[in-house]
Amino acid sequence: MTRTHGHAHRAAADNARAPLLMRFVLAAFVVPLVAATLVGIVKLWPDSTAGKAPEGFALERAHGTITALNDCKDGRTGCVTATVDLTSGPGAPGEVTAALIHGADAPEYLVGDDVLLGYAPKAPADERYTFVDFDRTSPLLLLAGVFVVGVLLLSRWRGVGSLVSLTGSLVLIVYFTLPSLLDGQPPLLIAVLTASAIMIGSLYLSHGISLRSSIALIGTVAALALTGVLGLLFTEVGQFTGFADETSSYLKTIVGTVDLSGLLLAGLVIGALGVLDDVTVTQAAVVWELAEADPLASRRSLFTQGMRIGRAHVASTVNTLVLAYVGATLPLLLIFSATEVPFADLVTLEVISQEVVRGLVGSLGIIAAVPITTGLAAVVAAQTAGERVHQTGAGR
Repeated sequence: MTRTHGHAHRAAADNARAPLLMRFVLAAFVVPLVAATLVGIVKLWPDSTAGKAPEGFALERAHGTITALNDCKDGRTGCVTATVDLTSGPGAPGEVTAALIHGADAPEYLVGDDVLLGYAPKAPADERYTFVDFDRTSPLLLLAGVFVVGVLLLSRWRGVGSLVSLTGSLVLIVYFTLPSLLDGQPPLLIAVLTASAIMIGSLYLSHGISLRSSIALIGTVAALALTGVLGLLFTEVGQFTGFADETSSYLKTIVGTVDLSGLLLAGLVIGALGVLDDVTVTQAAVVWELAEADPLASRRSLFTQGMRIGRAHVASTVNTLVLAYVGATLPLLLIFSATEVPFADLVTLEVISQEVVRGLVGSLGIIAAVPITTGLAAVVAAQTAGERVHQTGAGR
């Protein structure tokens, strides 16, 4: 608790010591950004019917627990149905018979398994419920609980802000971003509003309203703008259509208003945000700590020292970002490897090249974020530290 109050007190002191002009310049950027983000989200907030699939595509869901496993009535070898005690959804509470996936690669079913069922009200009575997947609510809640405890143990009250901002980000994506995209709104605009709201919420809730948070915000916005411009340029030059996989084609079938090429760009912007946020916050914090350790350090010295750390950060972060995209397409890469597709042909295929563009454009955003944030932080931190030394000397 003492440490948290120490951080808050130091941030408040830094805010107060910074020259009025500097605070005014930062506020002149941050306040309009916050206002524009709020106005944009309010004006474009989708209604409850936005992007709904045509009748017949949406499948009702029911949750339950398997109480018995039975052979299919037609006597097919290996065919199994389940008696399920419904806990929620159509027909709950009550027992129903559900068709299960069967065959050589079918999952193993056991009495007591929690399952998610699909419900088709117009199907024959004994075929209305079908197995969709196992219900993983309990293990996911357990894992989430462990995660929350871990964050709070390490970050304490700052962790509370991080968890609140994470929850807010998920709520925003579920109730604003996804419905807006399904409603045919411009994907890049929706991505920018989403990213801006997440940036503002996560930075100020997790790290407090301070000069360093504002510097990190400005660095993130600048790098994200570069990422968006490069993404727009190379998705156009690369002639990306957005129809690279079956999921996109299916989405276009059920919701024809979605702009798939724009959706690719929106995903690039939102995907890069998390890494950029990490880089800018770290760089701002590094420069501030250097200024705290040596209040007489010049802006040039703080920038040089901060860049040394930033280069190491970029080297590891870029590698992480590229490997994340590789991991996301690993099954597909294995298919191409098994069919002996030449590497030169492989990288030109849209389904792979779009990941290459995501990785490289995101990496360029990270590279830009480091000097921008470090430079801004060096200017503000040096001035703030200098004011502290001056005030201390005057007090003596």
